[in-house]
Amino acid sequence: MRLLVLGGTEFVGRAVVKAALGRGWDVTVFHRGRHEPPSGARSLHGDRNAPDGLAALAGDTGWDAVVDTWSAAPRAVREAARLLRGRVGRYVYVSSRSVYAWPPAPGLAEDGPLVEGASADAEQTGYARDKRGGELAAAEAFGADGSLLVRAGLILGPDENIGRLPWWLTRIARGGPVLAPGPEDLPLQYVDVRDLAEWILGALGRALSGPYNLVSPPGHTTTGELLRACARVTGADAELRWTDPDVILGAGIEPWTQLPVWVPPGGELYDALHRADVSRALATGLVCRPVGETVADTWSWLTGIGGTAPQRPDRPPVGLAAEAEARVLAEAGRTERAIGEHT
Repeated sequence: MRLLVLGGTEFVGRAVVKAALGRGWDVTVFHRGRHEPPSGARSLHGDRNAPDGLAALAGDTGWDAVVDTWSAAPRAVREAARLLRGRVGRYVYVSSRSVYAWPPAPGLAEDGPLVEGASADAEQTGYARDKRGGELAAAEAFGADGSLLVRAGLILGPDENIGRLPWWLTRIARGGPVLAPGPEDLPLQYVDVRDLAEWILGALGRALSGPYNLVSPPGHTTTGELLRACARVTGADAELRWTDPDVILGAGIEPWTQLPVWVPPGGELYDALHRADVSRALATGLVCRPVGETVADTWSWLTGIGGTAPQRPDRPPVGLAAEAEARVLAEAGRTERAIGEHT
């Protein structure tokens, strides 16, 4: 199969390229030249935000499919889809579960209510509306039968350029008392980037179309299993101090950003991130590897590049400052001692 990947040098796009090359596919990567694509892929250079930025694509006879991970103004998706219409068999747009209207109900499937998509003529508006606008642009050019909309949830794994799992690995590797957000058995839902990539390639083989929630089943792992896996692979002398969510929230610590991956149970954000219906993806070939494998391979990649993960310039850094962590741990310790003295 001849595959075109728009991007293809970082995280999700890179995983798709690697997986396709592993299958022996002919892969072309269209990118700005800031990062090298995986060895074996053919490169075409261009900037989708520049006038005539897609010119390098115009001379090719065509591809069997294209994978697009764009997440800014949907105009770029519209222009690429219109240019490639008639020369590409299927358009895969890697979207997000953020396209569902807020608040998404627990167990929401692909037929749930959606946000209003940003106009393809508008400037960048916001992540959810831009992703929905990208979906609409892909479907407008390729039709419902020729477009595949991959609504990914939380994505972890090697090459991560957001910083969520790398932050936990780096923090636990430092050792000592670690603020571990409870409850320990809180179910989590995420997808390893390589499992996401393999599902996309399998979906192309099945000629799938339409929207799919792409994330592991709810409870694929727990907060405890994830952080204990981090402790195992780093070999650090770290002590996970499980702390009640109310204590963490009361200290002003932001879930998801300051303590990546974690959000307290029982709220709309938890339902949105960790309780999606993924039965459609599972029925069409999604296989999710164990959390220990995701953590170990991410640690191997992270140490192999010197311990500092790349950071997307359009996303804010994640993680908790050491001073803030120490303050919460100290307060939690004083509370526990006070309770012990009165029982």
